[in-house]
Amino acid sequence: MTPTLFAADYKSLPYWWEGAPRPVVSQGDLPPRADVVIVGSGYTGLAAALPLARAGRSTVILDAEDIGWGCSTRNGGQVSTSIKPGFDDLAPLHGEERAFAIVKEGQNALAFIDQLIRSEGIDCNWERVGRFVGAHNSTQYEALGKKIAKQRKGLAVEAHLVPRAEQRGEIGTDAYYGGAVYPAHGALDPARYHQGLLERVLAAGATVVPRSPVQAIERDGKSFAVSAPRGRIVARDVIVATNGYTGTVTPQLRRRVIPIGSYIIATEPLDPALAQRLIPKARVISDTRRIVVYYRLSPDRRRVVFGGRVALRETDPRVTAPLLHREMTAIFPELAQARITHSWVGFVAYTFDTMPHIGKWQDGVHYAMGYCGSGVSLATYFGTRIGQQVLGLAEGRTALDGLAFPTRPFYTGVPWFLAPSLMWYRLRDRINL
Repeated sequence: MTPTLFAADYKSLPYWWEGAPRPVVSQGDLPPRADVVIVGSGYTGLAAALPLARAGRSTVILDAEDIGWGCSTRNGGQVSTSIKPGFDDLAPLHGEERAFAIVKEGQNALAFIDQLIRSEGIDCNWERVGRFVGAHNSTQYEALGKKIAKQRKGLAVEAHLVPRAEQRGEIGTDAYYGGAVYPAHGALDPARYHQGLLERVLAAGATVVPRSPVQAIERDGKSFAVSAPRGRIVARDVIVATNGYTGTVTPQLRRRVIPIGSYIIATEPLDPALAQRLIPKARVISDTRRIVVYYRLSPDRRRVVFGGRVALRETDPRVTAPLLHREMTAIFPELAQARITHSWVGFVAYTFDTMPHIGKWQDGVHYAMGYCGSGVSLATYFGTRIGQQVLGLAEGRTALDGLAFPTRPFYTGVPWFLAPSLMWYRLRDRINL
């Protein structure tokens, strides 16, 4: 470690765990039977379990680690409309009607999580603070303007450009060439949100078992046999909700998602006047680079929480912390002396078509995954929908049902191509392509 860069109380753990430590859940024997077994206790798994348990289905959630140990409590807490491909990208592939519906699902996801948090009364510092997207060159600023201007009727979202001369009203830096504001986007404390979902799932009667890695999922007549170290469960339905942590137990899904570590730091508490000057409206912030950074103030408006992909290969958060600090101070030179109290990593799951996927595999196993770095709203939304699909409810239908879930030849789940891809994207960012 660089002694002057790290605070005395530095931890290689998520900052969010300070206010919402990993819950202590009893680790008893597994029940011999269940209506539904869910693999994974992140947002997807909990969101799927909630309608199932409330409908009276005996529901068991298994996780290889502590409950919510993965990216659901490790992300940046930024919430947007989420679907990455636009209408013009999707229409040639899926037709205009379905392309419209797919893009709309991203907007539905944002509205859904807002309604869920409010109706369930989940205390997670949820705020519609809006997003500022910084343009890293003048060409990208013009591209943001064109994107806003040519939004398709029925898919338009509120947005406006901020020229460079007015930029400091949104962000205390001259590093960008202007940007765009999306007022509907939001922020939350991801660990407290996860805790709120967990509390409601447990209250609905679901069984949640930590540190119980699934070792096998096998067909057993019309049911499934799910094996784990502490027992075997026979279940009518199985949902795989592992996203960036999808393992060899489900090889057909593992070879369709690309796990990518996203690294984050949190600064020590800042002078409130400085924090206000840096991000005066408490927006969540990202930029137009291909190797994107994303950042925000903590809910108490005292720290900067700054994330991005700064390593070519997966590594220790202590290694990436100085790299993230350097990226942060390139934007905010005033933070050069701000020390780091927390540094951590969480794995997101990209897909080869940059789309989330939901459905049922040939063996009858249900799944929802592949949120491409926008999992807070998408995992909540599609997790709920896959739970509803298991129940046979019409509201479980989505525009993504039945879409092919692509992979690539010779890919088995280890992204050997990630480092050269990142080098290429980084080069393109530098030469403003």
